[in-house]
Amino acid sequence: MDRIVGTWRLVAETATDAAGQAHPGLFGPMAIGLGMFTAEGRMMAVLTDGRPGPVEGARKHVSYCGDYTFDGARLVTVVDGASDSRLLLEPQVRDARFEGGRMILRPPVGFRAAAGVVRELIWERAG
Repeated sequence: MDRIVGTWRLVAETATDAAGQAHPGLFGPMAIGLGMFTAEGRMMAVLTDGRPGPVEGARKHVSYCGDYTFDGARLVTVVDGASDSRLLLEPQVRDARFEGGRMILRPPVGFRAAAGVVRELIWERAG
């Protein structure tokens, strides 16, 4: 679990379908976010559309916190506070891998009703 402990900054969000076709990210073309994982097993994450000024349509934003477990390949968070109540319904599971200094988290395929779309959130240590 030590590998994940610390504060992370979102640096990229990707979304592709089975044919390799790119899809828009959930948080717009300038996604920003912070995630923090404590050694005691608590986490929090905040992600949003980082474009300056007003944007057309609703600005995407999500934040949540809870207890987490991490086995080196799978992150499971039992959410106990969230900006979107759907996150409270079941544990949030993310596949995880590390490449260089980056952590890549992958929600389940079809996350947020995007059938067949694989999303990845790419994080670097903050600071």
